[in-house]
Amino acid sequence: MAMSLLPRVLIDSALARLPELATQFAAADPFPHAVIDGLFEPELLKLAAAQFPPPGDPRWHHYLTDHEDKLAISNSEQNLPPAAVAILRELNADRFLHHVAAITKIQGLIPDPYLGGGGMHCVRRGGRLGIHADFNFHPYMLLARRANLLVYLNEDWPDEYGGHLELWDRRRGCVQRIAPLFNRTVLFLTDRQSLHGHPHPVTCPPERVRKSLALYYYTVPDVEAYRHALHLHGTEFEKPRG
Repeated sequence: MAMSLLPRVLIDSALARLPELATQFAAADPFPHAVIDGLFEPELLKLAAAQFPPPGDPRWHHYLTDHEDKLAISNSEQNLPPAAVAILRELNADRFLHHVAAITKIQGLIPDPYLGGGGMHCVRRGGRLGIHADFNFHPYMLLARRANLLVYLNEDWPDEYGGHLELWDRRRGCVQRIAPLFNRTVLFLTDRQSLHGHPHPVTCPPERVRKSLALYYYTVPDVEAYRHALHLHGTEFEKPRG
């Protein structure tokens, strides 16, 4: 389907309410986060879910370790279906970035055109993602990772299917469990304290998968630390010889 024929991405009335979440976001336990329902036009999310490739499609990269079992397509836009591209572009555009900045109180947010670690994710029956703190630096752009945004595309997802996003505190363990329901968006800060995952195996029927879109926002690191670590400098002229 041509990009121009896709339905609108965001619901304007829901978008206008996002700045109101700033206080709730800052006070959330166990670390700053917000759960936003009904942000997207349902028609587009349904289309994005329908366009997810089947698990055996060669475009999927399989993450299979002791800590995770999931499939992901995250190599920029080249292998992503049109609906997913439309959603991710909207979430990386300046209008939405301003709303994320208003919620998180982080200015100068930078999107990731490479979708490193983001893009489309699906988890099959039995899959899981162990509790973890995310990588904090972009491997190509050398930017500091500051916030995650997850969008769930799972219609008719009973609680017993599992796959809940868990937010953990190092001392108390699991503090929040968030069901991965259709048209639910989760925004949270990314640092060493933001422990999260869905550690229990998904129990959906074999023909179903847990579907989500993920993208991450960055900022320029502390300039002096950055300069010191990379030996940054301005123009250096050779001294005259002779």
